Amino acid sequence: MINIVKMRLLSIICVSPYNPVMQHLSVLHNEVLALLDPKAGESVLDVTLGLGGHSKSFLEKIGDSGHLTGIEADENNLKLAQERLKAFENQTELVHANFREIELMNLPIVDIIFADLGLSSPHLDDPDRGFTFRENAPLDMRFDRSNGITAAQLIKSLKEEELANIFWKFGELRTSRRLARAIKEKEQVKTTLDLKECIEKSAGYKARDILPQVFQSLRIAVNDELGSLEVLLNIGPKLLKKGGRMGIISFHSLEDRMVKKAFRELSQPMIDDVTGAVTEEAPFEVITKRPVFPSEEEVEGNSRARSAKLRVIRRVERV
Repeated sequence: MINIVKMRLLSIICVSPYNPVMQHLSVLHNEVLALLDPKAGESVLDVTLGLGGHSKSFLEKIGDSGHLTGIEADENNLKLAQERLKAFENQTELVHANFREIELMNLPIVDIIFADLGLSSPHLDDPDRGFTFRENAPLDMRFDRSNGITAAQLIKSLKEEELANIFWKFGELRTSRRLARAIKEKEQVKTTLDLKECIEKSAGYKARDILPQVFQSLRIAVNDELGSLEVLLNIGPKLLKKGGRMGIISFHSLEDRMVKKAFRELSQPMIDDVTGAVTEEAPFEVITKRPVFPSEEEVEGNSRARSAKLRVIRRVERV
């Protein structure tokens, strides 16, 4: 069982000249608050704490009698979030972990579960993290740099066919085999520039269009993002109180399809195979019949919000 310790202020180690807390913008901020509707005294589980933007708003709504548990895989993000939330330290507990571990944490049931599956500002703005092809940096891509293997190590360990399968499955790239061949033919792929050169060699003038998908594919594989989401979708609903709400913001079709399917299944009643009669009412109701998208104004102010989709379910209260 992972030990969740009371939040304490830690010294911040920031290797970049920018202030990620000041630059960070919470995606679909108003929509999240409106649909999850945090109330005074409620409990919140934020499984993707990030820099604490959404959590800060939750804490302001639930007040002194409320409580928030935050989970964050990135240790540096956790430290930055602790600084941001220090005014709420008496009602906040944070843990350094990936939310795939929630089944092991012995967590209490809560009123709200929230996940923002997007990258945080430091991941994209700090070139040392290796998430972007716009800067040359070590090809890392790990959310938690204290665990797991880097993207460069993953590429080196995989056979050409296995690498192609990652591009096909997680990037939906039709040229996956040609891409994998170009990458494996290069003597070493240790930096983002090495990988970019391989893609340009393989795709020519089309490289610019597929670079985001290639980097996305590797990032998903390195962090087992879809495996983690599957755990959340299986375990998360069990941690909700009656009337509890669960909201997930996804950023690409693979995630959104998983969330949509899981929420739909949770909201279906049990039907008798013979009579067709309802034998057990659905335990959840879908609050968002269609995904909620950011407004044009939000996208203009934060281009990274463009592909965000929010879906919400609620555990039904019955007498």
